[in-house]
Amino acid sequence: MSSFLFAQGKLLIPMDFSQSDHLKAYGITFLALTKSLKADWLLNYKGGSFLIDNDNDIATQCRVEGVSMEIISTAQANEIYSIVQSEDQNTEVMRLEKPPKIAVYVPPGLMPWDDAVTLALEYAKIPYTKVWNEEILNGKLGEYDWIHLHHEDFTGQYGKFFANYSNAQWYVEQQIRYEADSKRLGYNKVSEMMKAVAVSIQGFVAKGGFLFAMCSATDSYDIALSAQNVDICDKMYDGDAPDADVQSKLSFSNTLAFENFKLEMNPYFYEYSDIDIQPAEIGSQDNDYFALFNFSAKYDPVPTMLTQNHVNLVKGFMGQTTMFRKELIKKSIIIMGERAGTNQVKYLHGNFGRGTFTFYGGHDPEDYQHLVGAPPTELSLHKNSPGYRLILNNVLFPAAKKKKQKT
Repeated sequence: MSSFLFAQGKLLIPMDFSQSDHLKAYGITFLALTKSLKADWLLNYKGGSFLIDNDNDIATQCRVEGVSMEIISTAQANEIYSIVQSEDQNTEVMRLEKPPKIAVYVPPGLMPWDDAVTLALEYAKIPYTKVWNEEILNGKLGEYDWIHLHHEDFTGQYGKFFANYSNAQWYVEQQIRYEADSKRLGYNKVSEMMKAVAVSIQGFVAKGGFLFAMCSATDSYDIALSAQNVDICDKMYDGDAPDADVQSKLSFSNTLAFENFKLEMNPYFYEYSDIDIQPAEIGSQDNDYFALFNFSAKYDPVPTMLTQNHVNLVKGFMGQTTMFRKELIKKSIIIMGERAGTNQVKYLHGNFGRGTFTFYGGHDPEDYQHLVGAPPTELSLHKNSPGYRLILNNVLFPAAKKKKQKT
């Protein structure tokens, strides 16, 4: 007999086209978890809807935040559970147990760009804590369940902005701050500090942590892991020339997602490697869409959770790292979103040790080509953003009840 048959009245939060604010619906569900209410994620049911214990405070909060919901009876809830758990439906019930403790990797000081994940968390009113290099190197990540990395350059090349922004005040201040941090923390170079940070984060994942990265924090992170024993930075970044024949010294066995990539060693070129898909390969913005894969909810619940949406075709968006070259992705990786008929992958997921990682290409799902110094996206104008929903799927994902692996 199903363990869900004794539901005592529920709040149904639909996530299909009937939902007035998809993004805040995640925040409502997160809030319910903080109140120790039972919450279920109905995978592939009405866009990945949520079914929560009936609670006056949560119902009121839905009305205040403009989140569509319906109060349903026990009989109605049991009927939904019966449908979702039916063997002939590609649907499943995923119990959400407790709210994850969320860390966002954010540099101190003002930077001339925003962060899509931070915007999503604040709009949905999901609490998070900012962490930086010192906390990570001192082992503080163990206090959290989930960490997000955005535009960071883990190679120590300051985003390779030297050619265009080396005289900009924010760039100069950034370099001074990073160099001071590396010396204070006992490293001779910023690149050495960043490699150590990358390894510490990898250790967090290995112990069961959840890693989510976007934009340049995806490929630059793996590059840093591959270059643990080689200097890939030119003199304007770390004061000396890179090692000779750096390409042959990379260790792809250390990386999470990518292998066999070639570094871009021109210090004036705004690119790290050939992992990233170039704008000329993408073509017209009007045709830039990526398709989400359709997974089996009962047999592949993890990628199913991460791809929940009210559409399966999502408009693309650019970033320093926009998309990933398919032939450079390890065979063990689950590809969750790509441009059909191309080698351009937007969204991927993998396991490392006891934990998981998800890489999502691009900077801001609702700002096609975000420029340095541009104002942040106002999410109240994009309440139903499919691209931002993918971010929030990852935020809620660690709350799911862990199933025992089959032997």
